[in-house]
Amino acid sequence: MLHFGFKMPVACVLAGAVVGASIAYAAQPNMVSALNSLEQAKASLLAAEANKAGHRDRAISFVNQAITQVREGIAAAN
Repeated sequence: MLHFGFKMPVACVLAGAVVGASIAYAAQPNMVSALNSLEQAKASLLAAEANKAGHRDRAISFVNQAITQVREGIAAAN
């Protein structure tokens, strides 16, 4: 008889969480698309020079807020 001990239940829980998250995201393609776009926008803003009189930093802050809201919206719909 094989002895898996504590590792097998933990692996099953983690696999279930990943599958559950994937299903939740798959059910909301527009929110996931928006999240991806926001992540790309944030990367572009971070790559831009910081000589924008504080506007770049404010834009990054707003994008971070939007990312949080989209993630919370996805979580709320599940």
